[in-house]
Amino acid sequence: MLWAALFGSIALFVIGCQNLPFMSVSSAPTAVTIKLGGWTASPAEQKLLKELLQDFEANHPNIKVRHEVINDQYMDVIKTRLVGEAAPDVFYLDALEAPFFMSQNVLEPLDAYITPDFEVADFEETLLSSFKYCKHIYGLPKDYSTLALFYNKKAFAAAGLTIPPSTWNELRAYSKKLTVDRNRDGRIDQYGFGEIPELPRQAYKIKAFGGQLVNQNGYAAFASDASLRGLQLAIDQYQKDRSSSQKSDVGTNSGSEMFGQGKVAMVIEGNWAIPYLTETFPNLEFATAELPTINDNKNTMVFTVAYVMNKQTQHKAEAWELISYLTGKQGMTKWTKTGFALPSRKSVAQKLGYDQDPVRTALVAGVNYAIPWQVGEYPAAIVNNFDNQFVSALLGQQPLQQAMQRAQDEANELIKAISQRTSA
Repeated sequence: MLWAALFGSIALFVIGCQNLPFMSVSSAPTAVTIKLGGWTASPAEQKLLKELLQDFEANHPNIKVRHEVINDQYMDVIKTRLVGEAAPDVFYLDALEAPFFMSQNVLEPLDAYITPDFEVADFEETLLSSFKYCKHIYGLPKDYSTLALFYNKKAFAAAGLTIPPSTWNELRAYSKKLTVDRNRDGRIDQYGFGEIPELPRQAYKIKAFGGQLVNQNGYAAFASDASLRGLQLAIDQYQKDRSSSQKSDVGTNSGSEMFGQGKVAMVIEGNWAIPYLTETFPNLEFATAELPTINDNKNTMVFTVAYVMNKQTQHKAEAWELISYLTGKQGMTKWTKTGFALPSRKSVAQKLGYDQDPVRTALVAGVNYAIPWQVGEYPAAIVNNFDNQFVSALLGQQPLQQAMQRAQDEANELIKAISQRTSA
């Protein structure tokens, strides 16, 4: 497979964990051009970043930024360009992909560039830790989102519910009450809960009973009894209670869409759902709450993306100037002020009032105990096999234990093959 081959190619220039000397900003009169690579979620996001980069250039006349949008197969493109020594000077790196990249020594450690006035301690530690490796910082998180429970206030009122569920048992009971067959013809008009049978939405259930996603050697480990206890919650609700629905069951493309259309009364989503819901469904009355506890444990997931520096860049000092501006207090305030993303700096979140925002308070609170979305150095092998087998179990096509054991075995066979190739 292409990406597996790319792993092997990148691994050829592994030389260990070390810093290159700090370089001063060029004093040449000709402006240095820095290439910035990333993706965009919407035209509004792209417009905001363009404005931010224009502000940066106005304050740094010796540096020009060429922004390259890579929305199709982003990680494959970056890996290929790293091998060909043509990758951007600075680029986005999702926390999910960070362990592999950091292990391959293709990123510039940022420790030598960080000064006390940058206030690195201002970053949420849960986010920053996702980009630490070999006692070095390789990326600075630009924003984040946790997961929260979104619920339809009108549907709650109609069912006589006044507060959100605080435990998963309560959520399951609520879900039954919120499942409605208005015409009494056996066709459900509104399910209580929208289920997303993908690993990033199930991982916190696995963790709630002491299960693991990967073991200390980086192999899949989600087929344990503890893991199955968490996953069984979704199976029972979907198969026994029939009070939950997948997006495909109700003809929608996402959890946010089935919630916005009123096909489900509750769904677990991230901050990205808020602007989508308010713009697409302006009449929808919804609220958010922290995820219900499972096995007396508070859990949620956190997703984040960092700016990282290409180790091969010839303009390290200028690349750092860009990273430090975009993740500094001023740049981050401008970037997150519209609310489509949450700031990774605590001071910026307080300044913008997100910790007091009624629909974002639950999302901000979750970062203190959230599980970072990372599954070792070979995430595709683990995620793809889990997703394929878990949805089969959810649909009743095979027992959960069999499905997860098969997914774990197939993932680990692939990881073993990849690791052998890269070490050859």
